[in-house]
Amino acid sequence: MTPARIAEFRNGALRFPVADVGPLAGEPVLLLHGWPQDHRSWQALTPLLTGAGYRTYAPDLRGASATASPRSRLAYRSSALTGDAVAAIDRIGQPVHVVGHDWGAVQAWTLATGRPDLVRSLTALSVPHPGAFLRSMLSSTQLVRSWYMYLFQLPVLPELLLRRRTLLTRFLLASGQDRGAAERDAARLASRALARGGLNWYRGAPFTAPGALRSTTPVPVLQVWSDRDVAVLRRGSELARRHASGRFTLRVLPGVSHWIPEAAPETLATMLVEHFRYRAPLDQGGRPPVSDGHSGSA
Repeated sequence: MTPARIAEFRNGALRFPVADVGPLAGEPVLLLHGWPQDHRSWQALTPLLTGAGYRTYAPDLRGASATASPRSRLAYRSSALTGDAVAAIDRIGQPVHVVGHDWGAVQAWTLATGRPDLVRSLTALSVPHPGAFLRSMLSSTQLVRSWYMYLFQLPVLPELLLRRRTLLTRFLLASGQDRGAAERDAARLASRALARGGLNWYRGAPFTAPGALRSTTPVPVLQVWSDRDVAVLRRGSELARRHASGRFTLRVLPGVSHWIPEAAPETLATMLVEHFRYRAPLDQGGRPPVSDGHSGSA
C-alpha cells in the first residue's frame, strides 16, 4: 500500500505539524530546521530533493510550534529532542536520511549517535556534533563568537528583545540572511510562546548528558560549513570527524552565510543527493569495509 501523506506527528501530548512533499514512494528525508526558523527554511531546497525522487518531511520542531512549545527548559534537553525525532521516524515508518541545520544539526547528530538504526545517513549543516562544538570553544575563538548563547540564558530579557521585530530583523540581516527571510523569521517571534520556545533550546543545552558529548555514529556523515558563517567557526566541523566511526565528509561552501539551505539550495541539493546515494563498497567477504572516518574534505 502506498503510504498516505503525514500532516503531523505526536510525542506524548505534543503535536508537531509536518510539511510532507515529494513522491509517496520516495526515500524519506527528515529535515530539521534551526533557530529562529520553522519548516519554511527548507522551501528552496525541497523541490530540488523531491525532483530527484526523494520524499521530504519538514516538521516545526519543539519550541517552533504553538502545539509543541513546553515552558520548562528541562523539556528541551537533548534526550527530549531526540525523542521528538524518533517519534517522527516512527510515524514515517522506516529509517530516514536526516538533514539538520543549526540547532536541527545538533538534534540530527544526537539522533544518529543514539539511534543509528533509524538513520540511513546524517547531514549536519553549519553546526557540528555537540562534543565537537564544545571542544572548539576551548581551542579557538568560538567562545567569543557564541556571546549570544550566554545572553539567552538570562530570564525574561531575551524574550523581550526578540519580540522587538525591528531589532531581531537587523540581527538576522547582519548574520547574512536575506531581508525576506529575516522579516519572516522575526515576525514569528512576536509570539511570546515561540520566542520562549526557541530560547529554551539554548537554555536546555546545559542539561545535555555527558555521554552525548562523547558519542559516535556508524552512519555516513556529511558535515557542511560555510565560510561566511558569523556564528560558527570551521574548527568545530573539523573536530566532528571524531564522532563518526564510519564515512565522514566535510564540505566547505565559499562565500555562503550561515543560512545554507536558503543561501545555496542548488549546491546543497547536489551534495545531498550524492551523499544519499553513497553505498559502502563490499569487501571480498561481502561485508562493508572498516572506515577510518577521515574521507573527503574540501
